[in-house]
Amino acid sequence: MTEKSTARADWETRIGKPSDQRLTGIGELPAPVGLSAEDGTGHVLLTWQPVAGALGYLVHRADSVDGPYEPLDHLGGDVLAVPHPPYADTRVEPGRIHHYKVATWSDTGAGSLSEAAFARAMSADSGPAPVTVTVDAAVPGTPLPGVWNRMMGAEHFSLLAWDKPGAGGSDVAKEYARALEIVRDEIGVRSVRAHGTFLPETLTVQPDGSFDFSGLDEVYDRFLATGLQPVVELSFMPKELAADPHYTVFDYRALVSKPAVWEHWGDLCRELTVHLQDRYGKDTVAGWEFEVWNEANLEVFWNGTQDDYHRLYEVAVRAVKGVDERIKVGGPSSAAAGWVGALLEYCQERDVPVDFISTHTYGNAPLDFRPMTRAFAEATGRPEPEILWTEWGVTPTHFHRVSDSVFAAPFVLRGMKSALSSTDALAYWVASDQFEELGWPPRLFHGGFGLLTVGNLRKPRFWALYLLSQLAGGRIPAVVTGDGAEALVESLATRADDSSTVDVLLWNGTLDQSKIDGSAPLDRTAIVRVTGLEPGAGYTASSRRVDEQHGNIQAVWNDLGGGDWPDEPQWAKLRSADELPAEPLGPFVADDAGTATLTVPLPNPGIRFLRLTRA
Repeated sequence: MTEKSTARADWETRIGKPSDQRLTGIGELPAPVGLSAEDGTGHVLLTWQPVAGALGYLVHRADSVDGPYEPLDHLGGDVLAVPHPPYADTRVEPGRIHHYKVATWSDTGAGSLSEAAFARAMSADSGPAPVTVTVDAAVPGTPLPGVWNRMMGAEHFSLLAWDKPGAGGSDVAKEYARALEIVRDEIGVRSVRAHGTFLPETLTVQPDGSFDFSGLDEVYDRFLATGLQPVVELSFMPKELAADPHYTVFDYRALVSKPAVWEHWGDLCRELTVHLQDRYGKDTVAGWEFEVWNEANLEVFWNGTQDDYHRLYEVAVRAVKGVDERIKVGGPSSAAAGWVGALLEYCQERDVPVDFISTHTYGNAPLDFRPMTRAFAEATGRPEPEILWTEWGVTPTHFHRVSDSVFAAPFVLRGMKSALSSTDALAYWVASDQFEELGWPPRLFHGGFGLLTVGNLRKPRFWALYLLSQLAGGRIPAVVTGDGAEALVESLATRADDSSTVDVLLWNGTLDQSKIDGSAPLDRTAIVRVTGLEPGAGYTASSRRVDEQHGNIQAVWNDLGGGDWPDEPQWAKLRSADELPAEPLGPFVADDAGTATLTVPLPNPGIRFLRLTRA
């Protein structure tokens, strides 16, 4: 094993070890009732009655009614609990009976198990099973919350000043800046969160203990020139302030020690805030979020206890608020949805400000923390904290092939739709494969976290967010029925304010990462019925799609022979193919009832974007 792979293995082993899991709940919750299991093609469909106060639900499965029942692992590598029903179990053997129970999930873990239900998956003997998507264009549209574009993650901002050749001979600074512009223009991203505000290249601690932010000024000037806003992550610890100046993480040696003198940490946070105000204006900085640290509930990112983190948070928030009460500050910026209840409890007991709670999860849709934030607001009389998932993605594992796959595209849409009513921001991690944490990209397609490759080619996950951003007008009802409805196949629909255009976004995906390469039994035929149109009116229809043959730039690279890095002719062909063209589906006429019907194949994994425009 090489030195770099040894470091990577060590990091990924440590990331699973929370340093202190003292968490608080909001009371014991009853087991879910009404669990049902339905035979489905290539899956078993589970549903149950939601439980008030639950953050999510943990599905258990057994081979017999007597158990043992074990949590169902969809191989996402992080939190297994799902935020709501229904749930499609695709880790099944056709013809075999599987038994299920479901438990509520809170920040203290799983509760009591429900009564059992059973079903068996069916094989796809007669081709793709049908589903029907019914869209009601007569209903007035409602706003579609932009949880997907309020915030996005990126590697540390100091890459904007990188002056050495990058992976594949790339210009790191130029490509990183261009990636930020692409997600701004094509997805509508408004703010970006990155680690390392206090890295050595951005902060110098002077011999007299004062702080020189000239490095940060250069980086922030370049970042703000993109028109985006920063999320100011108060991390990592300058070595001059650290209790253990050798406790580092990542290839760039980010120092993750608690401070030697707590007052000096407060001085740093205060002076940073004043400096940013002086340079960029008080009203400008008042519109930025300040987040305290990153994933302190993992040993790899913090050598203190949970109590130490609470102290770190309190010192920081009082320092920032002491400069300007308007600045929003929050945390715990935790891994695997941890420590949220404990921070809220701490802030309640000590009257510590908390404007938002932030946490992370991967490989799953985000949990619903509204019961906690609402309970906090009721108990304190303060405004309810916002809920910001400041990191989210298809996997927490570096160099995992799922990140380049089509599988990840419908996964993104499932998570974003789930978050529409329960979060204020779901920030995808990250914009670009210009990413240093555990080593620079060794080849073009290496399983990087980025939505964009080195060279800024758009991966299937990028196209998912792009299509979500193309939905025009207000949201209208879109109901899926049939085999795998609302668990495998889901949909969103919008109508333009003048009713001239109806958009329907539908996708077919699973959380089960054993299906990265797709699954024929999960393929579907989608019958899309749009009602509420003008009777007898003519419409043109177009389609965009993401599947193995469309919007899949890695497949283009494989057709060119693959390898590590393209040569110039190959780059030219890749850039020419880096598009998602609209395909005409022909004219349609609404019937006398004002209904138009389109039938399209919808493979798993796959996405369809349909646009009907009145002729």
